[in-house]
Amino acid sequence: MKNSKSLIAAVVLATASLGSGAAYAADISTPPQALNLVGTSAFFGDAFDIDQANDTFSDRFTFTVTGDLPASLDAIVSSISRSAAVGLDISGLSLYSGVGAQLATGTSMSTGAIDVWTVRANNLAVGSYYLQVSGTMVSDTSGAFGGAVMLQPVPEPATYGMMLAGLGLVGFMARRREPK
Repeated sequence: MKNSKSLIAAVVLATASLGSGAAYAADISTPPQALNLVGTSAFFGDAFDIDQANDTFSDRFTFTVTGDLPASLDAIVSSISRSAAVGLDISGLSLYSGVGAQLATGTSMSTGAIDVWTVRANNLAVGSYYLQVSGTMVSDTSGAFGGAVMLQPVPEPATYGMMLAGLGLVGFMARRREPK
């Protein structure tokens, strides 16, 4: 009798644990998307359908740094809704190398009905990278986020030296031409 009670309890527990799978959040991330850089800038974003409350996402946006000079990156992402209780909540913005090493973590500038995150990185070498936007759908309404990224070449130290020498020369010439 004692064994049959244990067996019944095990069956009830197993059945309950199978049914609890519906309570877990689904991953609604989209496949990685390549950024269409126009010059050194691009827009990115994603939109999610209704009936996905508590589902999570970690969308990746890939890009490549090319050219002879390293680059600095500035990126921003935001979402907007009527209140903090609807739409989506952005929980992170990060920069990763193409092999998945995290290079920079974003900063939350605003949270609630309007989420705003920024990330910055300096001296990115030639190669592949991706931005990752993470978050959660907070209600069964639809939601969307959008962002922009800009890459700027970092001048080499010799460039600064030449610029300072040029400014010094201009200053010398201007001082020399002053009326006495």
